[in-house]
Amino acid sequence: MDTFELGNFRLANGYTIPNARLAYTTHGTLNATRDNAVVFPNFLGGNDAALEMYVGEGMALDPNKYFVILPGQFGNGFSSSPSNTPPPFDRGAFPPIAIADDVIAQHRLITEHFGIERLALVLGWSVGALQTYEWAARFPDVVTRMASIAGAPRPSPWTLHWLRTVIEEPIVTDPAWSNGFYAQASDVQAGLRRQGHCMALTLPPLAYYHGDLMQRLGFGSVQDFVRGFFEGFMVGQDPNNLLIQARKALTADPAHGGSLPEALGQITAKTTIVAFTGDVMFPPQDNELDARNIPGAHYREATTISGHLTTFGLFPEDRQAVDDAIREALAA
Repeated sequence: MDTFELGNFRLANGYTIPNARLAYTTHGTLNATRDNAVVFPNFLGGNDAALEMYVGEGMALDPNKYFVILPGQFGNGFSSSPSNTPPPFDRGAFPPIAIADDVIAQHRLITEHFGIERLALVLGWSVGALQTYEWAARFPDVVTRMASIAGAPRPSPWTLHWLRTVIEEPIVTDPAWSNGFYAQASDVQAGLRRQGHCMALTLPPLAYYHGDLMQRLGFGSVQDFVRGFFEGFMVGQDPNNLLIQARKALTADPAHGGSLPEALGQITAKTTIVAFTGDVMFPPQDNELDARNIPGAHYREATTISGHLTTFGLFPEDRQAVDDAIREALAA
């Protein structure tokens, strides 16, 4: 993992992060014409390693063909975050971040550091898709193709409620929260574990609780699945970092308070939107409406067994569904 130094980075809300940095990982080689670069941002709670399963020889994101950039977002613990920023912006005093701030920092990385003027593709899912839409709306002359996979330009009312109830409330109501100035992340483990329980109730399709899907993943019971997978995913996170990521998702809006259909109508990138059956976070019917507002956008609903969890690549068929979607976007 490498780091791009942003200097004193001015945020959209007027705050300035001193000595800000953007962590990133790359795979492949930038070609002589600098037109084979792909930007693939992180999702909520994710990091570069979680995306690397979709980069490899023979896959859609083949590093022998593409220069794949995995930029970290502010608040992920590697880029500037509450957990690694010194006072006075440390921990609970870290300033609010917008999706636009992430994208502006990423744009500086590709232009100032790599000298890239045009991207072959920007893609992402979930919070990564929120960044993808911001990229396409803010920098239309840079984005040749975009792909939203299990995502949206801004969260639906259900997803807004999910972010507040599943991510925010378990942390801020934990007695050890201390307004973000806890001594160490493990002090807030009760809230982090409760996040995992809420995720287990809301993210997996009901098919996970019938049949043998949990057993195929190596879990012997529902309780084993909830603790081993969902609690396991959350307890290693820093609570302040999660809040920064969730709160920026709450305010995501490529129209910036204006008309969303008009903002989407200005997107010039060749657009691929893929939704997954059973995804309650970003439902297929919402994705289809988004596609109608983007000139020439291609929409497809993919039948999967994991809904929003498809992008985690838990099953071979899930990983194939995601790789197919990426391949489709690159062929646009």
